[in-house]
Amino acid sequence: MLIQLDVENVAIIEKLNIPLFKGFNVLTGETGAGKSIIIDSLNALLGSRVSKELIRSGSDKAFVQGLFSNAGDLAELLESFGIEPQDDGNILISRVITESGKNICRVNGTMVTVSMLRDIGQRLVDIHGQYDNQSLLRTETHIELLDLFAGEKLAEEKRQYRILLDKLNELKSRLRSLSGEGKERERTMDMLRFQINEIESADLHAGEDEELRRQSKILSHSEEIVNAFSQAYQMIRGEDRDDQSALDKIGLSLDLIRKVEELDPEYKMISSSLEEIGEKLVDISREIRKIRDGTEYDPNLHKSIEERISLIQGLQRKYGETVTDVLTYLEDARKRLDEIERSEELILAIKKDIEDVEKDLHKKCEVMNRLRTEAAKELEKGILKELADLEMPRTQFLVSVVSCPEEGFTENGTDKVEFLFSPNAGEPLKPLSKIASGGEMSRCMLAIKTILADIDAIPTLVFDEIDTGVSGKAASRLGEKLKAVAGMHQVICITHHAQIASQADTHYLIEKKEQDGRMLTQIKLLDRKEREEEISRLLSGEHATETARKLARELLKQK
Repeated sequence: MLIQLDVENVAIIEKLNIPLFKGFNVLTGETGAGKSIIIDSLNALLGSRVSKELIRSGSDKAFVQGLFSNAGDLAELLESFGIEPQDDGNILISRVITESGKNICRVNGTMVTVSMLRDIGQRLVDIHGQYDNQSLLRTETHIELLDLFAGEKLAEEKRQYRILLDKLNELKSRLRSLSGEGKERERTMDMLRFQINEIESADLHAGEDEELRRQSKILSHSEEIVNAFSQAYQMIRGEDRDDQSALDKIGLSLDLIRKVEELDPEYKMISSSLEEIGEKLVDISREIRKIRDGTEYDPNLHKSIEERISLIQGLQRKYGETVTDVLTYLEDARKRLDEIERSEELILAIKKDIEDVEKDLHKKCEVMNRLRTEAAKELEKGILKELADLEMPRTQFLVSVVSCPEEGFTENGTDKVEFLFSPNAGEPLKPLSKIASGGEMSRCMLAIKTILADIDAIPTLVFDEIDTGVSGKAASRLGEKLKAVAGMHQVICITHHAQIASQADTHYLIEKKEQDGRMLTQIKLLDRKEREEEISRLLSGEHATETARKLARELLKQK
């Protein structure tokens, strides 16, 4: 529910902080006091389109903020938008509208787009006005309302149906991909054949590029390597040198120690170690000589290695960062080419799968149509009863459910659902959106909301002057229905009827006051005495009479 609404610099509102409560909240006030501006502000907060004209004269921006509670069922949606939940589970939404037209929207402090704000807002608040009962004006929502009324059995059928529909769409996508236009298909096959041939002709081996780079580096430094290993060999073996080599010096050292090794066991260990070192140096010198003699700069070999490296790098630029990636691409290309070449066989198999899935979908649609038709009759009875309670006893209301399989499968099956309406007996039924007046439309919506009160998931319902064109007796009934709906939802209602205002749990007065030569909107939460005065004003006009006050007290007692 909406806990608090803050509005700054919107039209004639300089600053309002409106705390709201559970149950039935009503807002009253003289025409032009700013009641509709509060609804405009709430619409802006929920992601509706706004104009910079909404900004209060003399200000460079408008600000609206709302704190909502009991938003646990929005956790998944918030997470998908990257919005962190608050510890208390509440949602804080704000929107800044600037003169440049830029909107700054935040949810729990995280910047969001207006579209994201709209997705969140439509799950928090449902707003209904005398001219724009969106849910009823949009025929596509009629099926949603009927399905909500039909309950879990239909919901489960829809879940299974949508799984099948996803499967059908996937199969059709694969079929389009395989079928393709002939020329495009040939171009794809030619490209794949070229790529496969290019990679295969290179005869790549995993890790080959690293080995080639190693060989190239050795060839590039061959002279340096030969010099280093030659000098090292000479130092160890002493070839062509008058100086003693490392091996000579170790031999002399060994001879000297052997002369005294019998004097102490430790000396024996030292002579053994020197002997081992000498043997190891001999082995090492052989390896050094082998590398020295085997290293020779071969310009032809170096050129061929560089060309091979260049070839591999060219393939890597096209098909992957490593040789392994290129080989993986080769396997994928072979599979894709094979699939296209076998496409006729695959196409036939996919077409058969599509046919089977469509049969299953038609069966599901038949079941959903039956469940909707049954639910439609019950919904009609309920709405007609509610409308009779709202002083519309001669109204005709029909929930039309028509199966249109020729139009294909939609998210809801093949059914078209539309609410048909006739305000008087004997007159033909016509689409509700084309025949009902603002007051009639509002009462139809209230009737539906009353029936769906315990299963409708939207926590807050806003009714903006839905009592327009409604008589006193009908207004009393309207108030009773709003009160009943408020038992399951938070209801916020703007009204001019005392019979409705008296039913509320919480009553706010919207007033327009002049301050420093400018008109400002103010809001006041009324106590019992103030409610009597405001309800008596609604009954008698600008100046409350004693008779009106007495009737106001009676209405409040009946609450």
